Amino acid sequence: MSRKFSEQEVVRRDKLEQLVKVNHNPFAISKVECTHTTAEFKEQYDVYSKEQLQGKPDVITIAGRIRALRTAGKAIFANVQDQDGQIQVYLRLDEVSKEEFLAFEQLDLGDIISVTGGAMKTQVGELTLRLVAFQLLSKALKPLPNKHDGLKDAEERYRRRYVDLIVNEEVKAVFIKRTQILNLIRQYLQTRDYLEVETPVLQPILGGATAKPFKTHHNTLDMPFYLRVAPELYLKKLLVGGFEKVFEMGRLFRNEGMSAKHNPEFTAIEIYVAYQDMNFMMQLTEDLISYLVKAILPSNEITYDHQEINFRQWNKMSMVEAIKNVSGVEFNREMTLVQARKLAKEHNIILEKYQHTIGHIINAFFEQLVEKTLIQPSFIYGYPLEVSPLAKKSYSDERFTDRFELFIGGREYANGYSELNDPIDQYNRFEQQLALRDLGDEEANEMDLDFVEALEYGMPPAGGLGIGIDRLVMLLTEQSSIKDVLLFPHMRIKK
Repeated sequence: MSRKFSEQEVVRRDKLEQLVKVNHNPFAISKVECTHTTAEFKEQYDVYSKEQLQGKPDVITIAGRIRALRTAGKAIFANVQDQDGQIQVYLRLDEVSKEEFLAFEQLDLGDIISVTGGAMKTQVGELTLRLVAFQLLSKALKPLPNKHDGLKDAEERYRRRYVDLIVNEEVKAVFIKRTQILNLIRQYLQTRDYLEVETPVLQPILGGATAKPFKTHHNTLDMPFYLRVAPELYLKKLLVGGFEKVFEMGRLFRNEGMSAKHNPEFTAIEIYVAYQDMNFMMQLTEDLISYLVKAILPSNEITYDHQEINFRQWNKMSMVEAIKNVSGVEFNREMTLVQARKLAKEHNIILEKYQHTIGHIINAFFEQLVEKTLIQPSFIYGYPLEVSPLAKKSYSDERFTDRFELFIGGREYANGYSELNDPIDQYNRFEQQLALRDLGDEEANEMDLDFVEALEYGMPPAGGLGIGIDRLVMLLTEQSSIKDVLLFPHMRIKK
């Protein structure tokens, strides 16, 4: 397939061709021995005055990408950027050979080089590397976006994230912070004796969450598999096996719509603790997020999506209480399905065909009227039995379960409950899920007899928790779209 090149691209390819002809192919270089990163260079030498640096014999080598290049008579200034940041480098004609000086002049923005020299400060006090030698390590055959326009188009930023990371320092900072958040979560749990485990991504049965899956097929086994929508059932099998505090952080896959809050592939953590309940998991959620807030944010208060959020204030209320506060509808009282449907119609609640019980109607009221009003960190508990196939019944009112979700800024961040460990009840719940699938609910769980059998060996009472990592990173880095915290978000094919 023939390719068309811009004028700049043709010039850069010609330069590469000339370098190869004189045996200076930059792509033949495999390794560079650097003494410092840009951050280490600044930390070590910025404390010295201009006069003190003049007497230092240290030889420093740094590698990175050229981000600025300007000639001033018999001197050349350039900015070199590595992962940590940028430094200025300075080259004088009377300190290197004419050939080297001219070769440096022929470099382009975006080229990757190593620079060797000593530390100095300019007349204005800027720490600079005074070059005695350099080496071209990789020729950039495409020009970077210009300094003023940058890479501003959102679609192009996501499609060419590698360019986005080069030209937008604030974008790189978000992803460095994302890694810090993941490391802090692991640190928090591991210091409290939680065991990190790995469970299958390819699963033969749809379960662990109500979600529409991706399907695939294994040729050798000649059987269908799902990309996991959740690791829950495998993790609870580990509780049966005797582990008491486990967690898994990894990718989940849901074949659902895309939005500022949803990507078909995302990261979540699930945590399970034997001999604990919903209340313990709520406290664990609050403690973990508070720990992250303290480590990542300058204060306990942030402005996110134009909303003031205070992490000192954590609210708790039942789902029916939250619905009553917003709509005035009282679902704690006894009512018939006909009465519940009438209330839904009066409040313009949209119901799917499979949402055919009072529990489904209560959940629809909550999702359509209440969620968006929960700005401060709020735990909502007491979810209807019909929408909680893996949670333990609330034995004070068996219409509901000991399940909670955490909402911040009108978005869900965590889901947890007292785990259902009754194998007979679990079998019946799976059968109810199959009935929902027959009515058109593509997110309903399948019958997992292996999991039921595991419960028949005995699973201790336990609490479980799932947290969406991407949304949490969005919150803590103040990003409005999930694409801004995913290095390579999924996009339509560009036509």
